[in-house]
Amino acid sequence: MMEKLRSLDLHFADLEARLGAAETYADPALVARLNKEQRELEPVVNAYRACCRRRKDMEDAQALMGDPDMRELAQEEYRQAKEDVQGLEERIRILLLPRDPNDEKSVIVEIRAGVGGEEAALFAHSLYRMYAMYADQRRWKVEIDSVNETELGGVKEICFTVEGDGAWSRLKFESGVHRVQRVPETESGGRIHTSTVTVAVLPQVDEVDFALDPADIEMQVFRSSGAGGQHVNKTSSAVRLIHKPTGTVVECQQERSQFQNRDKAMQLLRSRLYEEKVRQQEDALTAQRRSQVGTGMRNERIRTYNFPQGRLTDHRINLTLYKLENVMNGELDEIIDGLVTADQAQRLRQSEG
Repeated sequence: MMEKLRSLDLHFADLEARLGAAETYADPALVARLNKEQRELEPVVNAYRACCRRRKDMEDAQALMGDPDMRELAQEEYRQAKEDVQGLEERIRILLLPRDPNDEKSVIVEIRAGVGGEEAALFAHSLYRMYAMYADQRRWKVEIDSVNETELGGVKEICFTVEGDGAWSRLKFESGVHRVQRVPETESGGRIHTSTVTVAVLPQVDEVDFALDPADIEMQVFRSSGAGGQHVNKTSSAVRLIHKPTGTVVECQQERSQFQNRDKAMQLLRSRLYEEKVRQQEDALTAQRRSQVGTGMRNERIRTYNFPQGRLTDHRINLTLYKLENVMNGELDEIIDGLVTADQAQRLRQSEG
Protein backbone atom coordinates (compact mmCIF):
# COMPACT_ATOMS: atom_id res chain seq x y z
CA MET A 1 0.00 0.00 0.00
CA MET A 2 2.81 2.44 0.85
CA GLU A 3 4.36 1.99 -2.60
CA LYS A 4 1.03 2.80 -4.21
CA LEU A 5 0.67 5.88 -2.01
CA ARG A 6 4.15 7.13 -2.91
CA SER A 7 3.25 6.73 -6.57
CA LEU A 8 0.00 8.67 -6.10
CA ASP A 9 1.89 11.41 -4.25
CA LEU A 10 4.34 11.82 -7.14
CA HIS A 11 1.50 11.84 -9.66
CA PHE A 12 -0.34 14.49 -7.62
CA ALA A 13 2.78 16.67 -7.53
CA ASP A 14 3.03 16.30 -11.32
CA LEU A 15 -0.62 17.39 -11.67
CA GLU A 16 0.08 20.46 -9.54
CA ALA A 17 3.07 21.35 -11.70
CA ARG A 18 1.09 20.96 -14.93
CA LEU A 19 -1.79 23.06 -13.58
CA GLY A 20 0.75 25.72 -12.60
CA ALA A 21 2.16 25.92 -16.14
CA ALA A 22 0.79 28.71 -18.32
CA GLU A 23 0.79 26.60 -21.49
CA THR A 24 -1.67 24.12 -19.96
CA TYR A 25 -4.43 26.73 -20.09
CA ALA A 26 -4.32 26.85 -23.88
CA ASP A 27 -6.38 23.62 -23.76
CA PRO A 28 -9.56 24.10 -21.65
CA ALA A 29 -10.49 20.40 -21.96
CA LEU A 30 -7.09 19.41 -20.55
CA VAL A 31 -7.47 21.86 -17.66
CA ALA A 32 -10.89 20.43 -16.80
CA ARG A 33 -9.54 16.87 -16.88
CA LEU A 34 -6.50 17.71 -14.73
CA ASN A 35 -8.63 19.61 -12.21
CA LYS A 36 -11.03 16.67 -11.92
CA GLU A 37 -8.17 14.23 -11.38
CA GLN A 38 -6.59 16.53 -8.81
CA ARG A 39 -9.88 16.80 -6.86
CA GLU A 40 -10.24 13.01 -6.82
CA LEU A 41 -6.68 12.40 -5.60
CA GLU A 42 -6.45 15.26 -3.10
CA PRO A 43 -8.14 13.53 -0.09
CA VAL A 44 -5.94 10.42 -0.20
CA VAL A 45 -2.73 12.38 -0.91
CA ASN A 46 -3.43 14.80 1.96
CA ALA A 47 -4.07 11.86 4.30
CA TYR A 48 -0.86 10.14 3.15
CA ARG A 49 1.23 13.30 3.67
CA ALA A 50 -0.28 13.82 7.13
CA CYS A 51 0.49 10.18 7.96
CA CYS A 52 4.12 10.64 6.87
CA ARG A 53 4.43 13.73 9.09
CA ARG A 54 3.06 11.91 12.12
CA ARG A 55 5.34 8.92 11.47
CA LYS A 56 8.29 11.35 11.53
CA ASP A 57 6.96 12.78 14.81
CA MET A 58 6.92 9.22 16.22
CA GLU A 59 10.57 8.74 15.25
CA ASP A 60 11.59 12.09 16.76
CA ALA A 61 9.73 11.33 20.00
CA GLN A 62 11.34 7.90 20.22
CA ALA A 63 14.79 9.46 19.85
CA LEU A 64 14.08 11.79 22.80
CA MET A 65 13.01 8.99 25.15
CA GLY A 66 16.65 8.40 26.12
CA ASP A 67 16.80 11.87 27.73
CA PRO A 68 15.49 11.58 31.34
CA ASP A 69 14.30 15.20 31.30
CA MET A 70 12.32 14.67 28.08
CA ARG A 71 11.17 11.07 28.54
CA GLU A 72 7.66 11.74 29.90
CA LEU A 73 6.90 14.42 27.31
CA ALA A 74 8.36 12.27 24.52
CA GLN A 75 6.28 9.24 25.55
CA GLU A 76 3.08 11.30 25.44
CA GLU A 77 3.96 12.71 22.02
CA TYR A 78 4.82 9.20 20.76
CA ARG A 79 1.49 7.82 22.03
CA GLN A 80 -0.53 10.62 20.40
CA ALA A 81 1.38 10.40 17.10
CA LYS A 82 0.92 6.62 16.99
CA GLU A 83 -2.82 7.02 17.57
CA ASP A 84 -2.99 9.61 14.77
CA VAL A 85 -1.08 7.33 12.39
CA GLN A 86 -3.48 4.46 13.04
CA GLY A 87 -6.48 6.72 12.37
CA LEU A 88 -4.94 8.10 9.18
CA GLU A 89 -4.05 4.62 7.91
CA GLU A 90 -7.67 3.53 8.42
CA ARG A 91 -8.87 6.62 6.53
CA ILE A 92 -6.41 5.90 3.70
CA ARG A 93 -7.64 2.31 3.39
CA ILE A 94 -11.20 3.60 3.03
CA LEU A 95 -10.15 6.25 0.50
CA LEU A 96 -8.39 3.58 -1.57
CA LEU A 97 -11.49 1.40 -1.83
CA PRO A 98 -12.80 1.16 -5.42
CA ARG A 99 -15.19 4.02 -6.06
CA ASP A 100 -18.74 3.51 -7.23
CA PRO A 101 -18.54 4.72 -10.85
CA ASN A 102 -21.99 6.28 -10.48
CA ASP A 103 -21.24 8.31 -7.33
CA GLU A 104 -21.02 11.66 -9.08
CA LYS A 105 -24.15 11.09 -11.17
CA SER A 106 -27.54 12.69 -10.79
CA VAL A 107 -30.43 10.40 -9.86
CA ILE A 108 -34.01 9.52 -10.74
CA VAL A 109 -36.22 8.83 -7.72
CA GLU A 110 -39.51 6.92 -7.88
CA ILE A 111 -41.85 6.99 -4.87
CA ARG A 112 -44.96 4.78 -4.81
CA ALA A 113 -47.67 4.48 -2.16
CA GLY A 114 -47.91 0.91 -0.86
CA VAL A 115 -50.10 -0.57 1.87
CA GLY A 116 -52.38 1.95 3.55
CA GLY A 117 -54.50 3.61 0.88
CA GLU A 118 -54.84 7.39 1.20
CA GLU A 119 -52.56 7.52 4.26
CA ALA A 120 -49.78 5.85 2.25
CA ALA A 121 -50.33 8.36 -0.57
CA LEU A 122 -50.08 11.28 1.88
CA PHE A 123 -46.83 9.89 3.29
CA ALA A 124 -45.47 9.37 -0.23
CA HIS A 125 -45.98 13.10 -0.75
CA SER A 126 -44.23 13.79 2.58
CA LEU A 127 -41.23 11.74 1.46
CA TYR A 128 -41.06 13.67 -1.81
CA ARG A 129 -41.08 16.92 0.19
CA MET A 130 -38.31 15.54 2.47
CA TYR A 131 -36.04 14.68 -0.46
CA ALA A 132 -36.79 17.97 -2.23
CA MET A 133 -35.82 19.93 0.90
CA TYR A 134 -32.65 17.86 1.31
CA ALA A 135 -31.73 18.50 -2.33
CA ASP A 136 -32.31 22.23 -1.82
CA GLN A 137 -29.92 22.25 1.15
CA ARG A 138 -27.23 20.71 -1.06
CA ARG A 139 -28.01 23.06 -3.95
CA TRP A 140 -29.22 20.25 -6.20
CA LYS A 141 -31.98 20.81 -8.73
CA VAL A 142 -35.26 18.83 -8.51
CA GLU A 143 -37.60 18.33 -11.46
CA ILE A 144 -40.82 16.29 -11.34
CA ASP A 145 -41.09 13.93 -14.33
CA SER A 146 -44.52 12.42 -13.62
CA VAL A 147 -47.00 12.41 -10.76
CA ASN A 148 -50.31 10.70 -10.01
CA GLU A 149 -52.06 12.77 -7.33
CA THR A 150 -55.00 11.97 -5.05
CA GLU A 151 -57.93 14.19 -4.07
CA LEU A 152 -56.56 14.78 -0.53
CA GLY A 153 -53.12 15.99 -1.60
CA GLY A 154 -51.28 12.69 -1.58
CA VAL A 155 -49.53 10.96 -4.47
CA LYS A 156 -50.05 7.40 -5.61
CA GLU A 157 -46.71 7.65 -7.36
CA ILE A 158 -44.23 10.35 -8.26
CA CYS A 159 -41.06 10.23 -10.34
CA PHE A 160 -38.53 13.07 -10.16
CA THR A 161 -34.96 13.83 -11.15
CA VAL A 162 -32.35 15.20 -8.74
CA GLU A 163 -29.53 16.86 -10.65
CA GLY A 164 -26.27 17.65 -8.88
CA ASP A 165 -22.75 16.35 -8.28
CA GLY A 166 -22.73 13.42 -5.88
CA ALA A 167 -26.50 12.94 -5.74
CA TRP A 168 -26.15 9.18 -6.26
CA SER A 169 -23.43 8.87 -3.60
CA ARG A 170 -25.84 10.30 -0.99
CA LEU A 171 -29.26 9.06 -2.11
CA LYS A 172 -28.46 5.54 -3.33
CA PHE A 173 -29.16 4.06 0.12
CA GLU A 174 -32.79 5.29 0.08
CA SER A 175 -34.12 2.42 -2.09
CA GLY A 176 -36.49 0.15 -0.22
CA VAL A 177 -39.70 0.12 1.81
CA HIS A 178 -40.31 3.07 4.16
CA ARG A 179 -42.85 2.31 6.89
CA VAL A 180 -44.86 5.05 8.64
CA GLN A 181 -46.77 4.76 11.92
CA ARG A 182 -49.11 7.66 12.73
CA VAL A 183 -52.72 8.67 13.33
CA PRO A 184 -54.26 9.62 9.96
CA GLU A 185 -56.12 12.93 9.73
CA THR A 186 -59.21 10.95 8.69
CA GLU A 187 -59.04 8.71 11.80
CA SER A 188 -61.64 9.85 14.35
CA GLY A 189 -60.76 7.23 16.96
CA GLY A 190 -57.12 8.26 17.32
CA ARG A 191 -55.81 4.83 16.33
CA ILE A 192 -52.28 4.56 14.95
CA HIS A 193 -52.15 3.15 11.42
CA THR A 194 -49.16 1.54 9.74
CA SER A 195 -48.61 2.26 6.04
CA THR A 196 -45.77 1.68 3.60
CA VAL A 197 -44.20 3.58 0.72
CA THR A 198 -41.70 2.19 -1.77
CA VAL A 199 -38.72 4.26 -2.90
CA ALA A 200 -36.45 3.41 -5.82
CA VAL A 201 -33.34 5.45 -6.60
CA LEU A 202 -31.69 5.01 -10.01
CA PRO A 203 -28.49 6.61 -11.31
CA GLN A 204 -29.16 8.91 -14.24
CA VAL A 205 -27.63 7.06 -17.19
CA ASP A 206 -26.49 8.81 -20.35
CA GLU A 207 -26.80 7.38 -23.81
CA VAL A 208 -23.04 6.82 -23.95
CA ASP A 209 -23.34 4.60 -20.84
CA PHE A 210 -26.28 2.52 -22.02
CA ALA A 211 -27.59 2.52 -25.58
CA LEU A 212 -31.16 1.56 -26.49
CA ASP A 213 -32.34 0.11 -29.82
CA PRO A 214 -35.18 2.36 -31.08
CA ALA A 215 -36.80 -0.70 -32.67
CA ASP A 216 -37.33 -2.13 -29.17
CA ILE A 217 -39.33 0.87 -27.96
CA GLU A 218 -43.02 1.55 -28.51
CA MET A 219 -44.15 5.14 -27.85
CA GLN A 220 -47.68 6.11 -26.86
CA VAL A 221 -48.95 9.66 -26.31
CA PHE A 222 -51.82 10.76 -24.06
CA ARG A 223 -53.14 13.80 -22.25
CA SER A 224 -51.59 14.77 -18.92
CA SER A 225 -54.07 14.49 -16.05
CA GLY A 226 -54.14 15.54 -12.43
CA ALA A 227 -56.16 14.55 -9.38
CA GLY A 228 -59.63 13.30 -10.25
CA GLY A 229 -58.69 12.88 -13.90
CA GLN A 230 -59.01 16.56 -14.75
CA HIS A 231 -56.88 17.52 -17.70
CA VAL A 232 -53.82 19.64 -17.08
CA ASN A 233 -53.69 20.50 -20.76
CA LYS A 234 -55.74 19.90 -23.87
CA THR A 235 -53.02 18.33 -26.03
CA SER A 236 -51.58 14.83 -26.04
CA SER A 237 -48.14 15.86 -24.78
CA ALA A 238 -47.62 13.12 -22.16
CA VAL A 239 -45.48 10.20 -23.30
CA ARG A 240 -45.48 6.51 -22.37
CA LEU A 241 -42.58 4.32 -23.52
CA ILE A 242 -42.74 0.52 -23.57
CA HIS A 243 -39.53 -1.50 -23.84
CA LYS A 244 -40.83 -4.53 -25.72
CA PRO A 245 -38.07 -7.05 -24.86
CA THR A 246 -38.55 -6.57 -21.09
CA GLY A 247 -42.06 -5.11 -20.82
CA THR A 248 -40.70 -2.13 -18.86
CA VAL A 249 -43.09 0.86 -19.00
CA VAL A 250 -42.24 4.48 -18.15
CA GLU A 251 -44.22 7.72 -18.40
CA CYS A 252 -43.46 11.43 -18.36
CA GLN A 253 -46.13 14.11 -18.39
CA GLN A 254 -44.74 17.18 -16.62
CA GLU A 255 -43.28 19.06 -19.59
CA ARG A 256 -45.47 21.03 -22.01
CA SER A 257 -43.72 19.63 -25.06
CA GLN A 258 -44.15 16.06 -26.26
CA PHE A 259 -40.50 16.05 -27.32
CA GLN A 260 -39.33 17.12 -23.86
CA ASN A 261 -41.47 14.43 -22.24
CA ARG A 262 -40.09 11.84 -24.65
CA ASP A 263 -36.49 12.81 -23.80
CA LYS A 264 -37.19 12.54 -20.07
CA ALA A 265 -39.00 9.23 -20.50
CA MET A 266 -36.03 7.89 -22.48
CA GLN A 267 -33.74 8.96 -19.65
CA LEU A 268 -35.89 7.12 -17.10
CA LEU A 269 -36.18 4.00 -19.26
CA ARG A 270 -32.42 3.91 -19.80
CA SER A 271 -31.79 4.24 -16.05
CA ARG A 272 -34.26 1.47 -15.15
CA LEU A 273 -32.82 -0.96 -17.68
CA TYR A 274 -29.28 -0.09 -16.63
CA GLU A 275 -30.16 -0.77 -12.98
CA GLU A 276 -31.60 -4.16 -13.91
CA LYS A 277 -28.53 -5.05 -15.96
CA VAL A 278 -26.19 -4.13 -13.09
CA ARG A 279 -28.32 -6.14 -10.63
CA GLN A 280 -28.16 -9.21 -12.87
CA GLN A 281 -24.38 -8.86 -13.18
CA GLU A 282 -23.98 -8.60 -9.40
CA ASP A 283 -26.22 -11.62 -8.84
CA ALA A 284 -24.15 -13.59 -11.31
CA LEU A 285 -20.92 -12.67 -9.49
CA THR A 286 -22.15 -13.83 -6.11
CA ALA A 287 -25.57 -14.86 -4.86
CA GLN A 288 -24.28 -14.81 -1.30
CA ARG A 289 -23.17 -11.17 -1.07
CA ARG A 290 -25.37 -9.00 1.10
CA SER A 291 -24.29 -5.49 2.05
CA GLN A 292 -24.59 -4.43 5.70
CA VAL A 293 -26.68 -1.45 4.62
CA GLY A 294 -29.07 -3.73 2.78
CA THR A 295 -29.43 -5.06 -0.70
CA GLY A 296 -31.24 -1.96 -1.92
CA MET A 297 -34.07 -4.14 -3.18
CA ARG A 298 -37.43 -2.40 -3.35
CA ASN A 299 -39.18 -5.04 -1.21
CA GLU A 300 -36.84 -4.58 1.75
CA ARG A 301 -38.06 -2.58 4.76
CA ILE A 302 -35.30 -0.13 5.51
CA ARG A 303 -36.77 2.53 7.79
CA THR A 304 -39.66 3.24 10.16
CA TYR A 305 -41.09 6.72 10.83
CA ASN A 306 -43.04 6.70 14.12
CA PHE A 307 -44.85 10.05 14.42
CA PRO A 308 -46.49 9.63 17.87
CA GLN A 309 -43.03 9.07 19.40
CA GLY A 310 -41.18 11.47 17.06
CA ARG A 311 -38.87 8.55 16.32
CA LEU A 312 -37.08 7.40 13.19
CA THR A 313 -35.33 4.02 13.00
CA ASP A 314 -33.08 2.86 10.17
CA HIS A 315 -33.15 -0.93 10.52
CA ARG A 316 -30.02 -1.57 8.43
CA ILE A 317 -27.64 0.14 10.85
CA ASN A 318 -29.80 0.05 14.02
CA LEU A 319 -29.87 3.85 14.13
CA THR A 320 -32.69 5.50 16.10
CA LEU A 321 -33.18 9.27 16.20
CA TYR A 322 -35.80 11.23 18.14
CA LYS A 323 -35.86 14.15 15.73
CA LEU A 324 -38.43 13.04 13.20
CA GLU A 325 -39.70 16.54 12.43
CA ASN A 326 -36.19 17.68 11.50
CA VAL A 327 -35.72 14.64 9.26
CA MET A 328 -39.01 15.25 7.46
CA ASN A 329 -37.79 18.81 6.84
CA GLY A 330 -34.81 17.46 4.90
CA GLU A 331 -32.18 16.98 7.61
CA LEU A 332 -30.96 13.62 6.36
CA ASP A 333 -27.20 13.94 6.68
CA GLU A 334 -26.88 12.17 10.05
CA ILE A 335 -28.70 9.11 8.66
CA ILE A 336 -26.90 9.12 5.31
CA ASP A 337 -23.49 9.60 6.97
CA GLY A 338 -24.19 6.51 9.08
CA LEU A 339 -25.15 4.50 6.00
CA VAL A 340 -22.05 5.65 4.11
CA THR A 341 -19.81 4.69 7.06
CA ALA A 342 -21.45 1.25 7.36
CA ASP A 343 -21.04 0.67 3.64
CA GLN A 344 -17.36 1.63 3.79
CA ALA A 345 -16.76 -0.67 6.77
CA GLN A 346 -18.44 -3.56 4.98
CA ARG A 347 -16.42 -3.05 1.78
CA LEU A 348 -13.22 -2.72 3.84
CA ARG A 349 -13.90 -6.08 5.51
CA GLN A 350 -14.55 -7.66 2.12
CA SER A 351 -11.33 -6.24 0.64
CA GLU A 352 -9.29 -7.48 3.59
CA GLY A 353 -11.02 -10.86 3.66
